[in-house]
Amino acid sequence: MDVGLLRRLSEAYGPPGYEEEVRELLRGELEGYADEVEVDRLGNIFFHHRGEGPLVMLAAHMDEVGLLITHIEEEGFLRFHPLGGIAERILPGQRFRLRGRRGELRGIVGTKPPHIMKEEERRKVVPLEDLFIDVGAKSREEALEKGCHVGMTGVFDTAFTELGDGYLMGKAFDDRAGCTVLVEAFKRLCEVDVNVVAVGTVQEEVGLRGARTAAWQLEPDYALALEGTFAADVPGSKPHQMSARLRRGPVITIVDRTTITHPKVLRTLIETAEAEGIPYQFKEMPMGGTDAGAIHLTKRGVPSGTVAVPCRYIHGPAAIAHREDFENTIRLVEAFVKNVSKS
Repeated sequence: MDVGLLRRLSEAYGPPGYEEEVRELLRGELEGYADEVEVDRLGNIFFHHRGEGPLVMLAAHMDEVGLLITHIEEEGFLRFHPLGGIAERILPGQRFRLRGRRGELRGIVGTKPPHIMKEEERRKVVPLEDLFIDVGAKSREEALEKGCHVGMTGVFDTAFTELGDGYLMGKAFDDRAGCTVLVEAFKRLCEVDVNVVAVGTVQEEVGLRGARTAAWQLEPDYALALEGTFAADVPGSKPHQMSARLRRGPVITIVDRTTITHPKVLRTLIETAEAEGIPYQFKEMPMGGTDAGAIHLTKRGVPSGTVAVPCRYIHGPAAIAHREDFENTIRLVEAFVKNVSKS
């Protein structure tokens, strides 16, 4: 696994609808391997490796959770709406990178000082409508001069860090972890005779939108969504609620809110992992959804599933994952495509 690739993807800017930077990183990695590269009108990017057998679609979404600026106060503070699922309780005090008309800005999510809050206010989560972003402007005119505007977007301001012993920390592991697996697995699959297409999809965090149009165009025979999924192996989690754990291998979804993994896909994933000696785990909490939710409903239906890298603290300012899980996920995806292509 190329940790440098994960670093570049993690630090790239890509809220829903603004995935250009991530798309170009994928293009730079895979253009020299693919038989054909195309970008559709919504912004999905496709890398084709043409060979014998059924068409297998590998999909990883390029977007990350972020913010949309909806109003600029007369005093220069910015009001916002989340793009994707960000819990209100984690927002106060978080730093954000914003892309304005004059380039990139930095800001922090502010609230009323706790010193002047009532006791009941201090005990409650600050509601979204009471939060704002401070970019260091004393007036609306000054904020506009800095390049702020309604419709401006932002993402968490977090630097990628290697924590040692294989642990990696950075923003947007959902789904730059999946994008990393997509790149590494596709490169390996280009060395064998399989019919596979790697797709970087757009706008997953706001409704699986890119995957829907991508699958419609491809009509694949099989599909895997490649993800960074939530691991809950932290203090306070009950054993039956941990869902996934770090260093236990790739996470295979049996069912979530959008998909029941197709029996053949699930069976092939399990048999492949066991034959190759790849550790794996099941997603124990049937929560959330992935691009597979849109792909499997396309036209006459697409047998689909999801394989993910376990990551702690996704949809927050920083997630933590382990290199071993990346490497084993890449191995499983590569071997799955080879095996399902024989059917």
